[in-house]
Amino acid sequence: MKQLLIIVLFLISSGCSLDTKSGIWTKKEDIKEENIIEIFKRDEVRVKEFNPTLDINLNEKIYKNIKQIPNTNDIGFSNFNSTIKKTSKFKFKKIDNFSYFEPDLVSDGKNFVFFDDKLNLFNFGINLKLVWKNNFYTKIEKKNKPLLSMALAEDALIIADTIGKIFKVDFVTGKLIWEKKNFHPFNSQIKIYKDKIYTMDFNNVVRCFSIFDGKELWNFSSENVFLKSEKRKSIVIKDDIVYFNNSIGDITALNANNGVLIWQLSTQNTLIYENAFSLKLSDLIIADKDLIFSNNKNEFFSVSLNNGFLNWKQNINSSVMPVVVDKFIFSISDEGYLFIIDKLGGNIIKITDLFDVFNNKKRKKIHPVGFVIGKNNLYLTTSHGRLLVVDLKKGKTKSIKKLDNKMISRPFIFSNQIFLATDNSIIKLD
Repeated sequence: MKQLLIIVLFLISSGCSLDTKSGIWTKKEDIKEENIIEIFKRDEVRVKEFNPTLDINLNEKIYKNIKQIPNTNDIGFSNFNSTIKKTSKFKFKKIDNFSYFEPDLVSDGKNFVFFDDKLNLFNFGINLKLVWKNNFYTKIEKKNKPLLSMALAEDALIIADTIGKIFKVDFVTGKLIWEKKNFHPFNSQIKIYKDKIYTMDFNNVVRCFSIFDGKELWNFSSENVFLKSEKRKSIVIKDDIVYFNNSIGDITALNANNGVLIWQLSTQNTLIYENAFSLKLSDLIIADKDLIFSNNKNEFFSVSLNNGFLNWKQNINSSVMPVVVDKFIFSISDEGYLFIIDKLGGNIIKITDLFDVFNNKKRKKIHPVGFVIGKNNLYLTTSHGRLLVVDLKKGKTKSIKKLDNKMISRPFIFSNQIFLATDNSIIKLD
């Protein structure tokens, strides 16, 4: 950005213009093809299977001691072991721009909340029967078609949207408790820690609100870039420290009480516009004392929570949230390969091709959305509406279930059932 400003100021001070009067721009040359640089060209990532016959056996004890720690994004591992024979749906009006959306299914263990294109909020049970329905948007707000991010705090639902609105709703009754408006749209996960709400807007500003009345307590600006990323930002919290990423790949740690900077790590070498425009990071994961994440620039990181120092880095091209199970990290590349990594040293243990069930022409148009790991299988959703059931021990796709022809959300496991969202329904698999 600074280099760009220097160039612009130099041109202005030199009295240059884009006409031919100054003589600077008068030289005419034929543009040769080899001189053209494709700015947003994506490097092709070539992956081969590695140790494909190696069986991965997870310790049975870990299934008996599954404990998901709040606010760590450690939600991709469960004791789920269903054969998935039945499919049922809760239908609603189609949500526009769903393919750009990373929906949250918020549940208290009994009921769920989601929304539709008209911004109606639905509370429905595990049986997919409606409990309550409410709407807190004006006609003008509805025309902007905002997308909603949600989080649950005991019996309260916190919602922030892409038009800058944040509000609190009683989860049981559906009544509005308070509502606030931010100058910039929100574009991140929502995390609730103690009596505070943490979220982030499109300008890479982290904002902390009181859960009691919605008053903003503090904010922290990490970086303001000209081109904003459409990818939702990720937030995790542990031991009074908030960790988050921004649209140019910086990872920042703040004091959760007052927003004071603790450390910041830049994962990209240059701050060019391409990074802000095309960089896609996975959600952050806290695993013990480490922060785990990856991106679509063929980079996979393990970073120390304590000081932001790099533990290790691998060449894995993934914008999908990883899953940590015991001493292993599971990741699926944007090309459809399953990577199993040693959590401590970062060594790749095994690589298998999950998309070899698709023909080469078709697989180029398909990308993974998200996955969860059960007792015997890994469950992966795709951008063309399929659920892949993967044998966890062998690391190979053993069945494909067609749920839609379009984008579907990552899977969520509640009460030993899989739930996921489409642009016009919630699907339950059991």
